[in-house]
Amino acid sequence: MTTLQRIRNHGVILLVVVGVAMLAFILGDFLNSGSSFFNRSRENVGVIAGHKVHYTEYEAAKDQLTEVYKIESGSNDINEELSNQIRNQVWQMLLMDYTLREQAAEIGMDVTAEELSELCIGANPHQLIRQRRAFYDETGNFNRSALISFLNSLAQEPETQEQAANMQQAKTYWMYWENAVRLTHLQEKYTDLLSKMLVANPLDAKYAFEARQNTADVTYVTQPYFAVADSLVKVTDADIKKRYNAQKEQYKRTPNRSLVYVSFPIVPSEQDYAEVEKLLKSIESDFQTKEDVAAIVNSNSDILYDGRDYSESTIPAEYKEFAFGKGAKKGQYTELTFADGTYAMARIMDCGYTKSDSVKLTLIANGEGAEDVELGWYQATDLQKNIAEPAFAGRVGTQFTVSTGMGEQTFKIADKSKPTPKVKLAILSRKVTPSSKTYGALYNEAKQFIVNNGTEELLRQSAVEQGLSLTPAYGLDVNADKVGDLKNSRPIVRWAYEATKGKVSDVFECGDQFIVAVLTEVNDGEYRTLEEVRGELHMQAMTDKKAEYIINQLNGVNTLEEAAKLFDTEIKNATGVSLASSRFGTSGVEPAVIGAALALENNTTSAPVKGNSGVYMLHVGDKKTAEGELNTDTEIQQLNMRNSYSAYQAIALVEQEAKVEDNRARFQ
Repeated sequence: MTTLQRIRNHGVILLVVVGVAMLAFILGDFLNSGSSFFNRSRENVGVIAGHKVHYTEYEAAKDQLTEVYKIESGSNDINEELSNQIRNQVWQMLLMDYTLREQAAEIGMDVTAEELSELCIGANPHQLIRQRRAFYDETGNFNRSALISFLNSLAQEPETQEQAANMQQAKTYWMYWENAVRLTHLQEKYTDLLSKMLVANPLDAKYAFEARQNTADVTYVTQPYFAVADSLVKVTDADIKKRYNAQKEQYKRTPNRSLVYVSFPIVPSEQDYAEVEKLLKSIESDFQTKEDVAAIVNSNSDILYDGRDYSESTIPAEYKEFAFGKGAKKGQYTELTFADGTYAMARIMDCGYTKSDSVKLTLIANGEGAEDVELGWYQATDLQKNIAEPAFAGRVGTQFTVSTGMGEQTFKIADKSKPTPKVKLAILSRKVTPSSKTYGALYNEAKQFIVNNGTEELLRQSAVEQGLSLTPAYGLDVNADKVGDLKNSRPIVRWAYEATKGKVSDVFECGDQFIVAVLTEVNDGEYRTLEEVRGELHMQAMTDKKAEYIINQLNGVNTLEEAAKLFDTEIKNATGVSLASSRFGTSGVEPAVIGAALALENNTTSAPVKGNSGVYMLHVGDKKTAEGELNTDTEIQQLNMRNSYSAYQAIALVEQEAKVEDNRARFQ
């Protein structure tokens, strides 16, 4: 299992693959498993295109993706942000997987076992396999031999339980990428088919060519809407309701909640600072003089003393001059200092010697048919201590064997960097944090705030009077991972969907602050209500009324000169107007005006035209057709390039149109 160890050693950050590479974490069909404690329908995380996604399926997918993150990152630390990201990626995987699978099945499309084998281990594997650094050689390029060696190792019989566990982990890792390749290739085949269907034809080419070739020079007069006083027109409720009903689909939404919250920062008290200073002053003399400095530091400091060798490039900047400056010697120390909430002091434990900054290692193959693996360059802090010590102490060309999680592993010291000056530095550093007493006092302050302010009105008023931070959070989705930038704030979202409007919450601990929230809006309707959008609808209706007003003023006006005199404005010019134009003269984006202009006959004046920014009267002189010959093939090629994204938009549309029931909030 040398490859899996290599993945861990490198600590590679997981490459998040867009599209259906994120769709490949399904371990099996759990729909037939039995119910446990409650109604089976309550165990469904959601329904996608008729498929009921059971909780166990969802959890299995999350566990698999989590394991892949751990392997490729070389870390078991899955923080809140990454955990939320994994949950969302898993849901997107399931959403795309079941919608794509249904569409492909309807047309008899699939990825065969032969295709999958060729894509994974063939002469030219899929890019998802080629991008795995686990299968790179020492030059940083994909090496098929490393891939085959890894797959062969999966078939070996484990000798210990630890090896069996590592082998299972490696199999999970490979299964993930094998599934990723299968589903990614299915998407590629599907989009390729759509791309071949969405192609331009000679008639499209002709229209596109003529849209650029046929132009007109236009003179015009415009009366902008802002020139008409609001008092000159009247918008009724009937006008607003008519507009709302006509464009109601624009206001479709998912259920959401809005709230405001008060923050109580969890910060140290003056007493906390005084106690830390007192503690460090009490051990300052021992730190400066006693030999067993490790026990003193490791019992009291945020930075443990492990005898590491600092170089000028790795030592904390504030101690560089002290440790490497002229006259620095063993036993010297700094006085206790305070900066940025931290008390600290340092002592030189050793200096005046040199060591290499980094070492290049090769992992020696220990299985039949396996090959040595060039691991690359490492600093001491990149390696486990039992590997780092012999690696930096040994000579170039020698080998050493250590016990790791993969069993006995032999390494060769392939090379070392040029030795540079080093120093051993003990740093006793203590950041002041809130004590339990301070924590309790701040929590009680937040609880008392709730007791005194049980309504939204009182909460807002007291927050202002006390100078507390009052922050709004709008449109929270039921599956939102957090509220704004608040850490660990998913519980607030859950509360918001259980509370009634105007309810004041209990105290939530969100990172370094306590939060008290009040629910200000509950929106469960399928559409935004008329009252919610009344403002924008009123503006739109006002524009319509002003357009009617201006058009009525132009009744009986037949020339641009008459219109310019009526509105006390000038006649303007727009040259080279064509259907390919995006803007009209100096008036901005006006597609309706451009279309009206090009529809006019030569030497004719238009009726009033309603535009985006005002009402126009247009006069077209001579239309022109530029010289040039239609190249149908070139035009089709350019149109197809513009349309290439349509295939991917079609897949997104399939997902949008699928009947999806999202119940994840029950399980988060």
